[in-house]
Amino acid sequence: MTLFTGKGDDGTTKTFDSKPGERISKASAISEALGTLDELNSFLGLSKVESEKHSFTISGRAFGKVVHDIQENLFTIQAELVGAEKTIAKEKLRECEAYIYDAEKELPPITTFFISGGTELAAQFDVARTLARRAERRVVAVVECNKREIGEWSRAYLNRLSSLLYALARLSNHKSGISEESPKYE
Repeated sequence: MTLFTGKGDDGTTKTFDSKPGERISKASAISEALGTLDELNSFLGLSKVESEKHSFTISGRAFGKVVHDIQENLFTIQAELVGAEKTIAKEKLRECEAYIYDAEKELPPITTFFISGGTELAAQFDVARTLARRAERRVVAVVECNKREIGEWSRAYLNRLSSLLYALARLSNHKSGISEESPKYE
């Protein structure tokens, strides 16, 4: 099997639920949402590899394992968007929230915005956080234009994901002994 078909050379593609012969524009809202979820998932692969260089844990789980679970959940959401009978279970959302709560217990309270950076891992989680927010916006756009349906737990998971990635960024710096830097607004 080859890695390409050439059928998309005209700027179209198909999804899991496409009818035979039906193709959609690669510039469509659904293509944009799927592409952004894929971009986030790929970037999380980089964060996972970097996580495995550290012994950091959250809720007793290695950061790399947590990131892998996030990647699995993103594949579920992508499948759901293209019509597969898949969705995020409520338990996955609760697990995401539990990680956030546990991180908050370890971290100093937030009193201001922070400048991204510190460690490479923290910076990667910050980039992933912004990608997650964009992915959520793209998925919401698809749902709002009535192109696709997505379950309530999948929507909520996408909403929580950026908070979890923010918590992982902060925790990465905290566990590395790096202080967070606030903007000076000069």
